[in-house]
Amino acid sequence: MYCCIDTGRRDQRINAKRGQATVEAAFMIPLLFLLLLLLLQPAILLYNRMVMQNAAAEGCRLLATRADVGSNSAVQYEGYVKRRLASIPPVDIFHAHVGVNTWDIELIGGEDSAVVTVRITNYVKPLPLLDMGATLLNLTNPDGYLIQKVEVTMPTQPGWALNSGGGPAQWTSQW
Repeated sequence: MYCCIDTGRRDQRINAKRGQATVEAAFMIPLLFLLLLLLLQPAILLYNRMVMQNAAAEGCRLLATRADVGSNSAVQYEGYVKRRLASIPPVDIFHAHVGVNTWDIELIGGEDSAVVTVRITNYVKPLPLLDMGATLLNLTNPDGYLIQKVEVTMPTQPGWALNSGGGPAQWTSQW
Protein backbone atom coordinates (compact mmCIF):
# COMPACT_ATOMS: atom_id res chain seq x y z
CA MET A 1 0.00 0.00 0.00
CA TYR A 2 2.88 2.32 0.63
CA CYS A 3 4.10 1.79 -2.97
CA CYS A 4 0.82 2.91 -4.46
CA ILE A 5 0.79 6.18 -2.53
CA ASP A 6 4.40 6.95 -3.47
CA THR A 7 3.72 6.24 -7.14
CA GLY A 8 0.80 8.63 -7.14
CA ARG A 9 2.90 11.45 -5.71
CA ARG A 10 5.66 10.85 -8.26
CA ASP A 11 3.12 11.02 -11.12
CA GLN A 12 1.76 14.28 -9.75
CA ARG A 13 5.26 15.82 -9.69
CA ILE A 14 5.95 14.70 -13.28
CA ASN A 15 2.62 16.04 -14.51
CA ALA A 16 3.30 19.38 -12.81
CA LYS A 17 6.53 19.88 -14.83
CA ARG A 18 5.20 18.88 -18.26
CA GLY A 19 4.11 22.41 -19.23
CA GLN A 20 7.45 23.98 -18.33
CA ALA A 21 8.99 23.50 -21.79
CA THR A 22 5.96 25.04 -23.45
CA VAL A 23 6.17 28.14 -21.27
CA GLU A 24 9.92 28.46 -21.90
CA ALA A 25 9.38 28.11 -25.66
CA ALA A 26 6.67 30.78 -25.56
CA PHE A 27 9.27 33.22 -24.19
CA MET A 28 12.30 32.05 -26.19
CA ILE A 29 10.89 31.85 -29.73
CA PRO A 30 10.02 35.58 -29.98
CA LEU A 31 13.42 36.45 -28.51
CA LEU A 32 15.19 34.27 -31.07
CA PHE A 33 13.26 35.92 -33.91
CA LEU A 34 14.12 39.37 -32.56
CA LEU A 35 17.79 38.39 -32.35
CA LEU A 36 17.67 37.11 -35.93
CA LEU A 37 16.06 40.36 -37.04
CA LEU A 38 18.76 42.39 -35.28
CA LEU A 39 21.51 40.38 -37.01
CA LEU A 40 19.88 40.47 -40.45
CA GLN A 41 20.05 44.25 -41.03
CA PRO A 42 23.83 44.55 -40.47
CA ALA A 43 24.38 41.53 -42.72
CA ILE A 44 22.36 43.19 -45.50
CA LEU A 45 24.26 46.46 -45.12
CA LEU A 46 27.61 44.65 -45.15
CA TYR A 47 26.66 42.73 -48.31
CA ASN A 48 25.58 45.97 -50.01
CA ARG A 49 28.81 47.69 -49.02
CA MET A 50 30.98 44.89 -50.39
CA VAL A 51 29.18 44.89 -53.74
CA MET A 52 29.21 48.70 -53.96
CA GLN A 53 32.92 48.86 -53.06
CA ASN A 54 33.78 46.31 -55.73
CA ALA A 55 31.65 48.08 -58.36
CA ALA A 56 33.32 51.42 -57.54
CA ALA A 57 36.80 49.87 -57.78
CA GLU A 58 35.94 48.31 -61.15
CA GLY A 59 34.57 51.66 -62.29
CA CYS A 60 37.84 53.37 -61.30
CA ARG A 61 39.86 50.86 -63.30
CA LEU A 62 37.68 51.57 -66.32
CA LEU A 63 37.79 55.35 -65.82
CA ALA A 64 41.59 55.28 -65.84
CA THR A 65 41.36 54.49 -69.58
CA ARG A 66 38.53 56.94 -70.30
CA ALA A 67 39.10 59.31 -73.19
CA ASP A 68 36.56 62.02 -73.98
CA VAL A 69 36.73 61.34 -77.71
CA GLY A 70 34.85 58.86 -79.85
CA SER A 71 31.91 56.81 -78.70
CA ASN A 72 32.94 56.71 -75.03
CA SER A 73 30.31 58.50 -73.01
CA ALA A 74 29.57 58.89 -69.33
CA VAL A 75 26.35 56.90 -69.81
CA GLN A 76 28.31 53.85 -70.95
CA TYR A 77 30.67 54.05 -67.98
CA GLU A 78 27.75 54.49 -65.59
CA GLY A 79 26.02 51.51 -67.20
CA TYR A 80 29.16 49.44 -66.57
CA VAL A 81 29.03 50.28 -62.86
CA LYS A 82 25.27 49.60 -62.73
CA ARG A 83 25.79 46.14 -64.21
CA ARG A 84 28.17 45.40 -61.33
CA LEU A 85 25.55 46.66 -58.88
CA ALA A 86 22.88 44.35 -60.35
CA SER A 87 23.82 41.63 -57.85
CA ILE A 88 22.06 43.68 -55.16
CA PRO A 89 18.38 42.64 -55.28
CA PRO A 90 15.87 45.39 -56.13
CA VAL A 91 14.05 44.86 -52.82
CA ASP A 92 13.62 47.85 -50.49
CA ILE A 93 15.60 46.23 -47.67
CA PHE A 94 18.59 45.89 -50.05
CA HIS A 95 18.11 48.73 -52.53
CA ALA A 96 15.14 51.08 -52.71
CA HIS A 97 14.15 52.59 -56.03
CA VAL A 98 13.86 56.22 -54.94
CA GLY A 99 12.90 58.67 -57.66
CA VAL A 100 13.85 58.33 -61.31
CA ASN A 101 17.49 57.39 -60.77
CA THR A 102 17.77 54.23 -58.71
CA TRP A 103 21.51 54.60 -58.04
CA ASP A 104 23.42 57.82 -57.45
CA ILE A 105 26.70 57.24 -59.30
CA GLU A 106 29.29 59.98 -59.71
CA LEU A 107 32.26 59.42 -62.04
CA ILE A 108 35.18 61.85 -61.71
CA GLY A 109 38.32 61.90 -63.87
CA GLY A 110 39.69 60.16 -66.91
CA GLU A 111 42.98 59.09 -68.46
CA ASP A 112 44.28 62.68 -68.45
CA SER A 113 43.79 63.18 -64.69
CA ALA A 114 46.12 61.96 -61.94
CA VAL A 115 43.37 60.15 -60.02
CA VAL A 116 39.88 58.86 -60.78
CA THR A 117 37.01 58.65 -58.30
CA VAL A 118 33.73 56.76 -58.27
CA ARG A 119 31.04 57.59 -55.69
CA ILE A 120 27.97 55.40 -55.26
CA THR A 121 24.99 56.15 -53.02
CA ASN A 122 22.37 53.57 -52.09
CA TYR A 123 19.08 53.94 -50.19
CA VAL A 124 17.96 51.08 -47.93
CA LYS A 125 14.63 50.70 -46.13
CA PRO A 126 15.34 49.53 -42.54
CA LEU A 127 13.67 46.36 -41.31
CA PRO A 128 10.65 46.67 -39.00
CA LEU A 129 11.42 47.67 -35.40
CA LEU A 130 14.88 48.83 -36.51
CA ASP A 131 13.36 51.64 -38.53
CA MET A 132 12.00 53.25 -35.37
CA GLY A 133 15.41 53.06 -33.70
CA ALA A 134 17.19 54.40 -36.78
CA THR A 135 14.72 57.28 -37.01
CA LEU A 136 15.15 58.13 -33.32
CA LEU A 137 18.95 58.14 -33.75
CA ASN A 138 18.70 60.33 -36.90
CA LEU A 139 20.33 57.68 -39.08
CA THR A 140 17.67 57.98 -41.79
CA ASN A 141 16.82 60.67 -44.30
CA PRO A 142 13.40 62.44 -44.16
CA ASP A 143 11.87 59.67 -46.33
CA GLY A 144 12.89 57.01 -43.78
CA TYR A 145 15.73 55.41 -45.76
CA LEU A 146 19.22 54.56 -44.55
CA ILE A 147 21.87 56.04 -46.83
CA GLN A 148 24.93 54.01 -47.80
CA LYS A 149 27.79 55.83 -49.51
CA VAL A 150 30.95 54.39 -51.01
CA GLU A 151 33.82 56.34 -52.54
CA VAL A 152 36.86 54.80 -54.23
CA THR A 153 39.80 56.87 -55.49
CA MET A 154 42.65 55.35 -57.50
CA PRO A 155 45.60 56.76 -59.42
CA THR A 156 45.40 56.46 -63.20
CA GLN A 157 49.05 55.36 -63.48
CA PRO A 158 50.92 52.95 -61.22
CA GLY A 159 53.59 54.39 -58.96
CA TRP A 160 56.49 52.86 -60.87
CA ALA A 161 55.35 54.52 -64.11
CA LEU A 162 55.03 57.94 -62.49
CA ASN A 163 58.33 57.83 -60.60
CA SER A 164 60.56 56.56 -63.39
CA GLY A 165 59.96 59.56 -65.66
CA GLY A 166 60.20 59.62 -69.42
CA GLY A 167 57.97 57.26 -71.35
CA PRO A 168 57.81 53.69 -72.61
CA ALA A 169 60.99 54.11 -74.68
CA GLN A 170 62.97 55.04 -71.58
CA TRP A 171 61.37 52.25 -69.52
CA THR A 172 62.48 49.60 -71.99
CA SER A 173 65.99 51.07 -72.26
CA GLN A 174 66.38 50.62 -68.49
CA TRP A 175 65.85 46.87 -68.86
